[in-house]
Amino acid sequence: MSVKIREFNVNVIKTDHVVAAMLPMQEHCRRLPQSNLDLLLPPIDVGVFLCYQNPNTSGILPTFWSFSSMVKVLKVSLAETLVAYYPFAGDLVQNLAGEPEILCNNAGVDFIEAWADVELKEINLYNPDESIEGKLVPKKKHGVLAVQVTELKCGGVVVACTFDHRVADAYSANMFLASWAELAQSKPLSQLPSFQRSFLFPRRPSYYDPLIDSMYLPISALKQETTIIDHDDHVISRIYYVKAEEIKCLQSLANCNNTKFTKLETFSAFLWKTIANGMEKSQRNNHKNFKLGIVVNGRSRLSSGDEGKVKLLKGYFGNVISIPFGQKKVKELKEKSLSWVASVVHEFLENAVTKEHFLGLIDWVEKHRPEPALARIYATNEDSPAVVVSSGQRFPVREIEFGWGEAVFGSYHFPWEGKSGYVMPMRSPKGNGDWIVYMHMLKGQVDLVEADASNVFKPLTAEYLNLK
Repeated sequence: MSVKIREFNVNVIKTDHVVAAMLPMQEHCRRLPQSNLDLLLPPIDVGVFLCYQNPNTSGILPTFWSFSSMVKVLKVSLAETLVAYYPFAGDLVQNLAGEPEILCNNAGVDFIEAWADVELKEINLYNPDESIEGKLVPKKKHGVLAVQVTELKCGGVVVACTFDHRVADAYSANMFLASWAELAQSKPLSQLPSFQRSFLFPRRPSYYDPLIDSMYLPISALKQETTIIDHDDHVISRIYYVKAEEIKCLQSLANCNNTKFTKLETFSAFLWKTIANGMEKSQRNNHKNFKLGIVVNGRSRLSSGDEGKVKLLKGYFGNVISIPFGQKKVKELKEKSLSWVASVVHEFLENAVTKEHFLGLIDWVEKHRPEPALARIYATNEDSPAVVVSSGQRFPVREIEFGWGEAVFGSYHFPWEGKSGYVMPMRSPKGNGDWIVYMHMLKGQVDLVEADASNVFKPLTAEYLNLK
């Protein structure tokens, strides 16, 4: 696969501006403890970016938008949004037990203004390592959230954020971005955030299924288990699009035995099997086993049909995720059918999509506190590489509209330094059923996907997005 690369520079115009909530913090909001599920997240940052074309070329909008006028709208509405989402304007500090908690001091958010000598259609979105990382998505130097707005040579803009994963999951970040866009257009918030931690308190007496011990482990055990996979391999990021008909075709193949797997189960099974196929054929491969995990959002599981809880958990801000996984022999994944692999995915997911699982996970964390813990799939050892799939189908790209038109593209950007791969399938901004797939995996794994499944995973291009 070859995509024309357009090198470009980004010049920072302003870096010293901080946006704080426009109203002072209430005294009872000064410190916000982390929930037990927050405590399972390591100190890593997550990026997200949105691309907008020049709003003045369409002739549809009644207002002329200069870059300075867009920046002003973003700053003013961000200050409004931080009133409701006050943890994003705070700092993470340690409590007396050595655990992180949010100091809601309204220290504010670093707001960076930049200019890039490139047109939107010239940005190589297929390779975010070269076009996005260190250029269009900000490095968070302190606090919980950082924002960067970059003007492009064509008059388009890129709005990007980096946030601390210990404070928010993708669901929470999506909610924040949608609220920010609503306030930018002087609309009321369609969803108020909730920080009510009582839903995530441990039970008395506590109880958890021993199966959770196979999914999570204390950090002290991680140090003993973890080894380096391959000094010669390194992680890279790529973005693809997958046509709706390919997704339907894979689902049809998986559902051949009177079964009914979801699109995410089918996609995950196909990815797992595709990489395993290549590993089995590769002369460099020495791995006998291969893990695949899927991130599960626990909000709907914990509400369990209770209308009051459904409403509150729908707006819950924080981390409510679990990462169940399966491990199979590489040879077995290669030889078995897609339907069989999908059934394996469905089986390990079944154990984690219940209210009891999440309540048990909360109790498990309580038993091990204050020692930090981590999802076991990230404890990648030498014999078992791993990939985690996190659904981004709720990422509301087209709804994050600040007043100058819909985003023509958006993606999460998660170039973490661990060896476990991370894959996020998102809805295409075209709204036609296609998927956008962000991959951050070992280069060897990416090469295998491109070699064996190029008919499914196609490099994202300006042509696909109809960028002009």
